[in-house]
Amino acid sequence: MSSRIPTPHINAPEGAFADTVLMPGDPLRSKFIAEQYLENAELVNNVRGVQGYTGLYQGRRVSVMASGMGCPSIGIYSYELFHFYNVSNIIRIGSAGAISPKLKLKDIVIGMSAYTDSGYISSFGFCGNAAPCCSYELLSKAMENAKSLPCNVVCGPIFSSDAFYSDISQTETLSKLGVLAVEMEAAALYMNAARAGKNALAICSISDSLVTGEELSAEERQNGFRNMMELGLSLI
Repeated sequence: MSSRIPTPHINAPEGAFADTVLMPGDPLRSKFIAEQYLENAELVNNVRGVQGYTGLYQGRRVSVMASGMGCPSIGIYSYELFHFYNVSNIIRIGSAGAISPKLKLKDIVIGMSAYTDSGYISSFGFCGNAAPCCSYELLSKAMENAKSLPCNVVCGPIFSSDAFYSDISQTETLSKLGVLAVEMEAAALYMNAARAGKNALAICSISDSLVTGEELSAEERQNGFRNMMELGLSLI
C-alpha cells in the first residue's frame, strides 16, 4: 500500500500513524489533545490545516487527527488511514446533539449503531437501508472504562445526519425509535471500518440539546470534554 503514500489529503510518511487514531472533527481539538495529553507529540500532517499528531500517552504510542465535518470528510480520512496507513482502530471523539430527553449537556454517548440519511452508504454497492455498527471489542472496553468517569455515559443508537441545517426535523421520530443523539460522522466511519475489516467507535459528548435548546459555546466544545478525551485515550 506504500505506493499510495502520501495521499492527496495526508502528507505523512509510512509508519507516521500509530495503530490507534483518535479522530475529533475539529483540528484545534486535535491540537489541544496533542498538547495536553501526549508526550513527544509530533505534527505528522497539516494538509488543508487538518492537523494530525503522533506521540505517547502513558508510554503507549497513539495518534490524533481531525476528520472535518460530515460523512464525506471523515470518509476520506478514515479510508486513507485504514487502507494506506494500516491503522487498525479509529475512535471518533466529537460532539453530538441530544435527542433523548434523558441526556444532559456534557453527558457522553457511545454509538452502538449509526442511523443515517447520508448517501455515503450507497458507495459500498448496498441499495437498502443500513445502520452500521461499531466494534464490539472497543465498545465493551469503553463501557467498562467508563465506570470510573465522574459523568453519565450511555450506549445506544445515534443518528449521522447529512445536514446541519434542514427544513425537515426528524427528531421526534428518531426519539421514538430510541435514538439518543445526532452527529454527522459515525455512519461513514463505521462503514469504512466494516469494509476494511478494522475497528471503529464513536464517543460523543453532548454539546447541545434538541429537546431543551441548551447549548455549549464554541470554546467549551473545543477545549472541554476532557472526560470524552480521556475515555478515548484509555482504549489504546
